[in-house]
Amino acid sequence: MPLSAAPDQAGRPPEILIPDCCNIGVVFRTLIGVNAAVFIGMLVQARDWGRGAVEFVESSMVIELACLWSLFLMCGLRQILRRSPAVQLAPWAQRAASAILPAAVTGTVVHMFTLSSSLGDSFGSMSAEEGMLLGGLFGVIFQHYFELRTRAFSPALVEARLQALQARIRPHFLFNSLNAALSLIRTEPRQAENTLEDLADLIRVLMSDPRSMTTLDNEIRLSRQYLSIEKIRLGERLQVQWDMDGVDEDVLRKAQVPVLLLQPLLENAVRYGVEPAVQPVQVQVSVGRTLDKIEVLVVNPFHGVSAAVSGNRMALDNIRERLALLYDVEAQLVTSAGSGRFEVRLRFPYVKGPA
Repeated sequence: MPLSAAPDQAGRPPEILIPDCCNIGVVFRTLIGVNAAVFIGMLVQARDWGRGAVEFVESSMVIELACLWSLFLMCGLRQILRRSPAVQLAPWAQRAASAILPAAVTGTVVHMFTLSSSLGDSFGSMSAEEGMLLGGLFGVIFQHYFELRTRAFSPALVEARLQALQARIRPHFLFNSLNAALSLIRTEPRQAENTLEDLADLIRVLMSDPRSMTTLDNEIRLSRQYLSIEKIRLGERLQVQWDMDGVDEDVLRKAQVPVLLLQPLLENAVRYGVEPAVQPVQVQVSVGRTLDKIEVLVVNPFHGVSAAVSGNRMALDNIRERLALLYDVEAQLVTSAGSGRFEVRLRFPYVKGPA
């Protein structure tokens, strides 16, 4: 049976079922789960709290080494599958690899420790074969857990809410955009043509798969197109300041982000920060990179709590859910309001696209 799997009917590459062991949240869940299970098992076997705790402490070096090396190799394998589209594994092969790698690592670590009399005695009487069986069992359990967790969040919950958000955006935005383009046809036909082209690009993205990824450069370009359309409608009331000094062109081209990550934040800034204003106001957008994180800051005027805040919260909650699905605890979306300013600060891992 071949190990490769063909793309699905939508043209997407086969789903990667190996847990994202490069993710801090996955690492913490795995370490906590394995240590808790081993600790409980030793307590039950020892039938004494004190003796079981001592055996667990003595065995902790083997446990942590086996876990960390297994996570490291699983992380590397997942990176190869993600960044090299030519290298593909069928779902059954990915599930098997999630058991074989931890089994091989655990068996090797146990064997190395049993070669030393002092370390072997502290670990007890477990053989390398038993270590392989235990490592493989944990691999199967955690692979199944993370696969079920991913399916629980996607696609039902996330796609349903994203489509609801898109349905809310589309009617009022399309109506306003078309009216803006119509107003320019006679006086500035070239600008009207550009507006309709920008609108077509936005519609294409709105209708795309919400699980799709794009580059940071493309997402920023789409956001600029959106703002250019709104500029026609709002005129001088909308002033936008872009600060891109913290990120270079190479990062913009390579960084992968979910589609419609930045544009909804700017739409909120326009709707709740610019539209209620009478005088010209400024929306500030900053994009930068700090080590392995991409940071985005959107600042707009704050006019106080209104009935529209519920719609604003819906968009922000939707983005939080998508970030949690893609990056777990490694991404954050934080908002703050005060002193006439509303800030949205977004941080997510710098992930390079396929080679």
